Amino acid sequence: MFVPRLKSVKLFDPLLHARQGSVPRPVVRGLFFSALTPRKPRALEGLAPRVPFPIRYKSISASSALRQGMTEHNDSEIEQIQLLDGFQDSYGGVTVEMKEHMDADVFAPLLRASISSWKQQGKKGVWIKLPIEYSHLVDITVKEGFRYHHAESNYLMLVCWLPETLDTIPVNASHRVGVGAFVLNDKREVLVVQEHSGRFQGTGVWKLPTGVVNEGEDICHAVVREVKEETGVNTKFVEVLCFRQSHKSFFTKSDLFFLCMLQPESSAIDKQNVEIEAAQWMPIEEYAAQPFVVGNKQFNFMAKICLAKADHGYPGFGALATTTGGGKRTYIYCSDPEIE
Repeated sequence: MFVPRLKSVKLFDPLLHARQGSVPRPVVRGLFFSALTPRKPRALEGLAPRVPFPIRYKSISASSALRQGMTEHNDSEIEQIQLLDGFQDSYGGVTVEMKEHMDADVFAPLLRASISSWKQQGKKGVWIKLPIEYSHLVDITVKEGFRYHHAESNYLMLVCWLPETLDTIPVNASHRVGVGAFVLNDKREVLVVQEHSGRFQGTGVWKLPTGVVNEGEDICHAVVREVKEETGVNTKFVEVLCFRQSHKSFFTKSDLFFLCMLQPESSAIDKQNVEIEAAQWMPIEEYAAQPFVVGNKQFNFMAKICLAKADHGYPGFGALATTTGGGKRTYIYCSDPEIE
């Protein structure tokens, strides 16, 4: 991709000649802004015929920009001024991933020139992904109109909406997903734990094993993993019994919690010492009769669902393995997972 930029003319260009032998940098930012027919510097007015400057479009990666500098000259006196390299998305936007080091004074004019080019092309949302080792570029990016969108342990994603229309950039992930395990054996005993920390620390309350679903992990796999990690018990996923949504539960994010029934495939308990104070098999009626469970509406309702499942075959949602349009494996949770 190439973008129009002002080039040098062999007749006379004091701005260009003054820079011969210096560290490459942009000719003058004011000279190439979005005009479709570039004008010559006023210093040249009347000194030469009004012939249009040759222009060239070019887009480069961050590493290329660093190696080649900001300007290039050749025998034809055509000057290339380079842009950040990015890939287009299906929504009319552009994503730039900074993969190699670039100094701030090199990055700043590249970013400004790229923004000008993207605006001329009618681009909408522009995303810039900065690895944590390139945090020195954050201030410059923000000053050019970008805002934080989300961050992970090793990068920061910034975004800017270019057109003068309604900003339709989607917000970052709005929910965290948690799971709870109702593990019932053939003695009508439920697997319960007491935790070292958190809201139940030191309360004596026995609760179901719970945990958070990891990125890229399926609910039916996450709940089995959590039980194994906390208690050492091997289990098999049966179905989702219910789920609830709450808000502002984790750094203002909403929370989805799935209560799942599991079938035990072993009974010996080998608890995790870091998070779990104690673990045991408890009669389900005894679990449901705990004062805290009885007095807490949410816990009481879920305990009643567990009792209904144990007593009456309460229908849950099994996991139906399927694939997405792109061929990725996924699961649909429904009341009849054997449906064809």
